[in-house]
Amino acid sequence: MTKAQRILAFYHGLDFDHTYLDDDLAVLNPFEGASPAQGQALSDFYHAFYSDNKPRNLILGINPGRLGAGATGIPFTDTKRLVECGISFDAFTTHEPSSVFVYEAIEAFGGAKTFYQDFFIGSVCPLGFTIRKKGNWVNFNYYDRTSFAKALAPYLLKQIRAQIELAGKNERIIVFGTGKNLKFLTQLNKEFHFTPELVPLEHPRYIMQYKYRDRETYITKYLEAFSV
Repeated sequence: MTKAQRILAFYHGLDFDHTYLDDDLAVLNPFEGASPAQGQALSDFYHAFYSDNKPRNLILGINPGRLGAGATGIPFTDTKRLVECGISFDAFTTHEPSSVFVYEAIEAFGGAKTFYQDFFIGSVCPLGFTIRKKGNWVNFNYYDRTSFAKALAPYLLKQIRAQIELAGKNERIIVFGTGKNLKFLTQLNKEFHFTPELVPLEHPRYIMQYKYRDRETYITKYLEAFSV
């Protein structure tokens, strides 16, 4: 099997024990019940960039958000960036600020084809979560509730190890998020030793929301981490 086939099998094989969920939470699974257009675009993306068995460096984000991986199944790739990668998709349009920054960094690295030859982006939790607030469902990160993250830890460790195997390299893992995401991973790695090194980078959402004027500085920092 090619890496693309194994990645797609991993995503389509994801399951989740709903007893983990508190009553106000819901699972965001972009691979379950996706439209034919979404499924085709997901397949086209991974076959375009991963139809080989070359090892990649692993990057871990947090978990899918509604407008990025929640819509496309591809971490930090909204529908606009998907089309920019040469993947046809016109069913609907999403715009995720995190995706904008990540693809600015990818372009600075040499473009999607070059970047995805060297990297596989995954998530600490490849399924996302939403919480109901004021009548609306909004993004919820796995670490936003300590009791939830603690209960979910064995499941997350299983998914991290699976993504390490998919990437094929494990000298270091780049982590998007220097706050609670890094803290959780550091503690988990201290206990289970799944990688020799975690390399933290500020999360793209944080950069776009709070450090937008300084994003070129952060792109430089990203490129330094990518180029090691």
